[in-house]
Amino acid sequence: MKNTFGQSVALTIFGESHGPAVGAVIDGLPSGIAVDRGFIEAQLGKRRPAGKISTARVEADEFEILSGVFNGKTTGTPLAISIPNKNVKSGDYSDVSRLARPGHADYTAHIRYSGFEDFRGGGHFSGRLTAAVVAAGAIAISALDGCGIKIGTHIKSVHGIFDRDFSELPGDIDKLNSLNFAVLDSEAGERMIAEIEKAASEGDSVGGILETAVVGFPAGVGEPFYDSVESLLSHALFSIPGVKGVEFGEGFGFAKLFGSEANDPIRVEGGKVVFETNRNGGINGGITNGMPIIFRLAVKPTPSIFKTQKTIDYLKLENAELTLRGRHDPAIIHRARVVADSVAALTLMDMLAARFGGDFINKVNGMR
Repeated sequence: MKNTFGQSVALTIFGESHGPAVGAVIDGLPSGIAVDRGFIEAQLGKRRPAGKISTARVEADEFEILSGVFNGKTTGTPLAISIPNKNVKSGDYSDVSRLARPGHADYTAHIRYSGFEDFRGGGHFSGRLTAAVVAAGAIAISALDGCGIKIGTHIKSVHGIFDRDFSELPGDIDKLNSLNFAVLDSEAGERMIAEIEKAASEGDSVGGILETAVVGFPAGVGEPFYDSVESLLSHALFSIPGVKGVEFGEGFGFAKLFGSEANDPIRVEGGKVVFETNRNGGINGGITNGMPIIFRLAVKPTPSIFKTQKTIDYLKLENAELTLRGRHDPAIIHRARVVADSVAALTLMDMLAARFGGDFINKVNGMR
């Protein structure tokens, strides 16, 4: 089982949903990055369940930094974070030891790990592990912010209800990062919440789309083909539980355009290269062009629903039916947006370190 991503700055995650703790180790961080515990707590708070639109399992996420930080700054050695699991009800998963939950990894995990997997709460396949990603990502977000790079994600849609588009960057990013339910149009947000609550009342769930913008990222980062910015970001973003699609810029919308519509005109203004539009999402040939990086994630409806579903008993190899118990989210999209920010920040930090070396913070600041 491989749980490490990144080359110059690498993240390793560990733990299970109902185990003692989940956590992360970041290796390759430059020394001297400020580590703000209050900011980490705030980021974890954005991921935490809230009211009728979330699971009733609420963890305090009282994290502990075990290594890599001294006097509030990174030391350059591996930074380890541990977050204990305290609010667990493993008995709710007794049936899952033999009945596969449709849409979950129960069956595939059982086959892949020969029946030795921890099935409680989804074990290592659980979204619970994203708490560790968010804690680590908070450190990356702070480091990038110190370089003038800002990241923000909004809930683009929920079950066909749409938020407005990005229009003023970085102002929209600042607004989103101050909100727990990250939408730019508050009226649309109210309708989204009502739709999630409706699905919950019916024992069902809904999905949606997240859209992320990254501003202030320098041009010239990335490689063609296998290590393109799109390739590496997609690789990391698809690790977020529930993400089933990633697109950049116009994405699949390019299929209906002429080349004359799809290309971004390039000009020189005030001695600087500028693009009149940003349909390519800030990336050409796998390399950043200095425009905002824009990508969207399709997030599927939470597979844990309270309707009776057809499944199998994979120990007896018999057909069966399953009605879930326990505490489950009717939607995860509002909690996943801070995970998208975190994964993007960690991946982009890795790319900057690969491009500029371990002291990338000073070098990027020198380009501003």
